[in-house]
Amino acid sequence: QVQLVESGGGLVQPGGSLRLSCAASGSIFSMRVMAWYRQAPGKQREFVAAVTSGAFPNYTDSVKGRFTISRDNAKNSLYLQMNSLRPEDTAVYYCYARRSIGDPVWGQGTQVTVSS
Repeated sequence: QVQLVESGGGLVQPGGSLRLSCAASGSIFSMRVMAWYRQAPGKQREFVAAVTSGAFPNYTDSVKGRFTISRDNAKNSLYLQMNSLRPEDTAVYYCYARRSIGDPVWGQGTQVTVSS
């Protein structure tokens, strides 16, 4: 079972940038979908961005034009470049991976706080 470990979270001022990384313990080549989700305090976990094999990345509307998702199969890693951060982006960000069949895998999360 592949394990996912996120890093790169922290405290940043509004308008700032962060780059999240998700390192897999094994090959992600067979992972059809890799994505980022987030969960703000008192809210449900929500989709942020995904990269699916053979398709263009897709994003939730609130992050379009500000966030960029990418994956590097050679490094078994997933990334999320976050620019122009807003206070409403504050959340725990989770890495997600899923093969064509079978249960998805989740990371433990990394905290992102956007505040002045």
